[in-house]
Amino acid sequence: MSGFTDQVAVITGASSGVGKAIALRLASEGATVCLVGRNRERLEAVADSARATGPRVLTYQTDLAADESIRNLRASLEGDFESIDLLIHSAGVISLGQIESAQVEDFDRQYRVNVRGPYLLTQCLLPMLKARRGQIVFINSSVVLQAKANVSQYAATKHALKAVADSLRQEVNPYGLRVLSLFLGRTASAMQAAIHQLEERTYQPEFLLQPDDVATIIVNALSLPRTAEVTDIHIRPAIKPD
Repeated sequence: MSGFTDQVAVITGASSGVGKAIALRLASEGATVCLVGRNRERLEAVADSARATGPRVLTYQTDLAADESIRNLRASLEGDFESIDLLIHSAGVISLGQIESAQVEDFDRQYRVNVRGPYLLTQCLLPMLKARRGQIVFINSSVVLQAKANVSQYAATKHALKAVADSLRQEVNPYGLRVLSLFLGRTASAMQAAIHQLEERTYQPEFLLQPDDVATIIVNALSLPRTAEVTDIHIRPAIKPD
C-alpha cells in the first residue's frame, strides 16, 4: 500500500479510457475508489478489475448532464463517507462540426457535461473535500492551446473548464486544497477512435498517449508533498518514429 491508503477517490468517466486507468491505478495504490459513469454494466466491469487489488470499490450510475443526478450522487456519497480526499473529473463528450452548420443542441450537451457538470459536482462535494484538505483534478485537452477547425464547441467548453479550475484554485488554496489541470493531446480511447473515423483518418492507438501513462503522471502529481502544488500539466504523444 502507498500514501493513498485510507483515502477516498471519486472518479467521473471511470468506465473507460483515462478515467478507468486512473481508477485502477488508485485502487492498486490502496485508495477506496468511487466509480462514476452513465453505464452501470461498464462501471461494474471496471469495479471487478479494481476489486482484485483495491480495498473497497463502489459504483455510482450518474448522468453529469442532469443536475438531479449529480445531487443524488452527492447524497449517496454523503451516506457512504464522511469525507473525500480526491475528486477527478475525467468524463467528457465531443461533437465536431463547422460553426456554420454545427447543431447548437450539440453545443448545449457538451457544455452541460464538460463544464456545468464538473462545476456543480465540485460545488456539491467541496465541504467533504475541505474536511480532508483534498485534491481536485480536471482532465482537460490540448485544444485549449489551439482551437483548430471543426472543434469550436468542444474547445469553448475546455477553455471554460480551465477558467473554472484556475478560479477554484485561488478560492480553495487557503483551505489546503490543491487543484490540478491536465491538458492531454490525442489519447488512445474509444472517443479518439470515433474522432479518427469522422476525420477519415487511420486510427493507430500505439502512436497516441496511453491512458496508463496519463494515470501514472496524475498519481505522481497527487503524491507530491504538500509543500508543492502542480497546477498545470501539458502532455502530448511522442513523435512517431521514422
